[in-house]
Amino acid sequence: MNDPLPLAAGSPSWDWLIQDDRVHRTIYTDPSIFAREMNNIFAATWVYLLHESELPEPGDFRRAWMGTRELIVTRDEARALHVFANRCSHRGATVCREPGGKASSFTCPYHGWKYDNRGQLFGIPGKTAYGAEFKARDMHLARPAQVASYKGFVFATLNPDAPPLETHLGAAAPFLDEWIEHQGGADNIMVGGAQRFHLECNWKMVFDNAGDGYHVPFSHQSLLQMTNARYGGGDMSYFADADRSRMKLYALGNGHTVIDQRPDMYGNSAWEQQRPQPGREVFEAHVRATVADADAKRVLESAVGAGMNLNIFPNLLLIGNQIQVVQPLNAGGTTMHWHATRRRDADDALNTMRMRTQEDFPIMGEMDDAGNFEECHRGLVNFPEDEWIDISRHHETGQDVADEEGRIVGPVTSELHLRAYYAQWKRLMAAEPTLRASKSRIAR
Repeated sequence: MNDPLPLAAGSPSWDWLIQDDRVHRTIYTDPSIFAREMNNIFAATWVYLLHESELPEPGDFRRAWMGTRELIVTRDEARALHVFANRCSHRGATVCREPGGKASSFTCPYHGWKYDNRGQLFGIPGKTAYGAEFKARDMHLARPAQVASYKGFVFATLNPDAPPLETHLGAAAPFLDEWIEHQGGADNIMVGGAQRFHLECNWKMVFDNAGDGYHVPFSHQSLLQMTNARYGGGDMSYFADADRSRMKLYALGNGHTVIDQRPDMYGNSAWEQQRPQPGREVFEAHVRATVADADAKRVLESAVGAGMNLNIFPNLLLIGNQIQVVQPLNAGGTTMHWHATRRRDADDALNTMRMRTQEDFPIMGEMDDAGNFEECHRGLVNFPEDEWIDISRHHETGQDVADEEGRIVGPVTSELHLRAYYAQWKRLMAAEPTLRASKSRIAR
């Protein structure tokens, strides 16, 4: 068996590892490939960190990640956002060991070096022990080469040559705008806490599934059967015959894709297709008693998911009304963060109903997916002689076609999603990017 190590001299090329209709198992299992991903993908391209609404007040902070690189994101007294490494400039200890909170400064527990909430060094115990050469160095906390926000979504990269964030988003931006509009606009989104899943699998197992409309009637069979038996259908029932559905899968460039469920989900009434949740009848009665008849459907459907799985390569997934963030840990370990959202303009009844909807799939369906991710990874590790992973569904049927806007559109059951994002993955992995962090003083 040829078990390639692509960083070694004479090893197989990226074109051999990533082919048009199949990929080699080692891209999931090889630690050297994972290490290169952390530089070439999670440092060299734009990576999602958090939503601005998670830091609503001056002094707020939260930890975030660019792959395995740990960062602190803060909001200072002037309400400006700052992003810097969670690594003391002295001996490398982490200066923040809480997931989030409020702080005007960070003190390294090892030797007491102090940094303000912009990442600037301002206090060294026994400073007289340091001379002129030390004082000429930049000893502030390291910052990514670029940080940018798109309508509240904060991204960063260590690549000073990376194109602007809007260029990276490209054709995904209009879908992101539509997702934002479903939440009532950019200023209306409030991102709250998260359900977190630790998975014993490679991070790409999660991303593989994000654009997979093929698995639903099989992986989620028990959920669909229960819903149909008890309620005569409901949310996701249109996946039971997905090949004949009106749903589409779009490849949007730069590794981004979207499953657009809206033609079936919103074809009649997305609200009426929802699975029952606690308080549903009371909420509907509340809406019909407090909202004009002409607006009732719109308000009810604002409690329902946005009807798309929008996948922003490499780590941001917008599923329903939730923001899912993929955090790689190592070649065989991943954390998924499912963040719930609320609407600033909504009353407690609507936001409570949205929360019931957002609890529904992660609790009742994500366990199916998580089990499959781990078992896929276990199979790749346990039987290495079977080297290839097939991603050829609809590759040869002629059904993946360009639309009038130049996007590739395929059936929702196509594996176009994998073929599209692996093309970007291969391009980035074959590159030799410049990675840079800044430690210079920030002007007030």
